[in-house]
Amino acid sequence: MQIPRLTGVVAGVLLTFGAALSPFNASAAGPYPSQPIRIIVGYQAGGPTDLTARLLANALQESMGQPVIVENKAGAGSNIASEYVAAAAPDGYTLLLAAAPITMAKYVYKGLKFDVLTSFEPIANVMTAPAVLAVSKKLPVTDLKSLIALARQRPGSLTFGSTGTGGSQHLAGELLKQKAGIDMLHVPYKGAAGALTDVMAGNVDMVFMTSMSALPALKSGNPRALAVASKKRMPQMPDLPTMDESGLPGFEADSWNGLLAPAGTPAPILDRLNAEVNKALASPAVRDKLTEQGAIVVGGSRQEFRKYLKEEVDRWGTVFKTVKLTM
Repeated sequence: MQIPRLTGVVAGVLLTFGAALSPFNASAAGPYPSQPIRIIVGYQAGGPTDLTARLLANALQESMGQPVIVENKAGAGSNIASEYVAAAAPDGYTLLLAAAPITMAKYVYKGLKFDVLTSFEPIANVMTAPAVLAVSKKLPVTDLKSLIALARQRPGSLTFGSTGTGGSQHLAGELLKQKAGIDMLHVPYKGAAGALTDVMAGNVDMVFMTSMSALPALKSGNPRALAVASKKRMPQMPDLPTMDESGLPGFEADSWNGLLAPAGTPAPILDRLNAEVNKALASPAVRDKLTEQGAIVVGGSRQEFRKYLKEEVDRWGTVFKTVKLTM
């Protein structure tokens, strides 16, 4: 009889079809992870995001038993890295340590090949780093109110540096112009070091610096820190007032780092990664180092990070209704 043979063929087809649909098919057989994991960073080595990635990678590697490699793909405001990871296989082996500019990208750049809310799966928010408004010691101001008064006396003559056009520091400066009703000239740099050096030398009047990239300099008093752009004061500089306390209600411009995976990555892999990241952030080796560098450790669930990303996209969308900036 042919029925047993037909049944075997059908069973084989169904088995093959089912395996193709499964996120854990033969090509991904075995427990996760079974090979090295890459964390892609859209910035140069040595910067705050890179340092956070390497600190996290070391902890994950020790905990997960596989190499975790940090790769830098800098350029285009981190869009090169974001597009690379968005197009990667959704298997948990190529991840992105994203930063604040990814939630602003669609308002700044045309023709993007990714969307932060649809092209990625959130894993965990890692940390925030408040932006600090710092001015050259040559500038005759001691607080935010006197800075705003000076800018109004000299419209268009004061300068503010940033780590690049369209980045979080640039947008913080534009937000200051908008909320304070002042005009200033933007001076973009290729990284934090150049901007900080020129403000310290008095070549540029001011800059919004993340606490991670400039905490030692800020604590030394050069450049002079005026206010922090976060809801609460920084634990590392408790005497420094917030922008809100200094006269600009609702002014927030935190930087942050969070781990993302390509859209379609299986939930069990995402859950495993979330648990491992939270475990790493709870360890003194990671938590103390991030705090020492000026960061505020976050952690939490995948759902909380997704909500945060949506809130950030919406918040910056409101800013861009008045700030015209397209590249």
